[in-house]
Amino acid sequence: MKKTKSPPAPKPAALTEKELAARNDAALARVDGMEDLEKLRNLMANADRMGVMPVRDAAFRRLALIQTEGEPGTIEYDALQTIFAYEQLVREELGKAKRLTRTRMKLTKSGAVNALSDFPTATAEYSAFDTLIARGLQDLTGEAVILRHADDFDSATRDKAEARLEAAKAVPEDAVTDA
Repeated sequence: MKKTKSPPAPKPAALTEKELAARNDAALARVDGMEDLEKLRNLMANADRMGVMPVRDAAFRRLALIQTEGEPGTIEYDALQTIFAYEQLVREELGKAKRLTRTRMKLTKSGAVNALSDFPTATAEYSAFDTLIARGLQDLTGEAVILRHADDFDSATRDKAEARLEAAKAVPEDAVTDA
């Protein structure tokens, strides 16, 4: 008996610009309600593969948000979001999870202010700043957190944070000094 090959399945028709925009808008609308870390990571990967950066960025921010415990708007909460954001970028780059153990320990032992105070003067070993800036996530840098909570830091630390962001041409709109 001779087997015959079935013809290949027809390729789906290309989406129109309008259909593509509607699909992307629907994906963007779903992001705010998502709670599953792996589903968010899958959405990010798919959006990245398809070049839909608004969906990818929204999923990335949501991922950092749902991992963060505590009271939104506090310095501890913002510092943890910075840590989660950078850890996710490293995870994407390396293909495996890598935690900022020293930063987390310092945050736990000495508090967010002490942990963040070193960020503006960090050396080349501190690649989180450059990585976050390159991805357009300047509001998630430790320096932006310092500026959002300016009253908690001395003027020298605030000045260094502002200078570092300005040197990178990345002063976040929501990082304004109160002092």
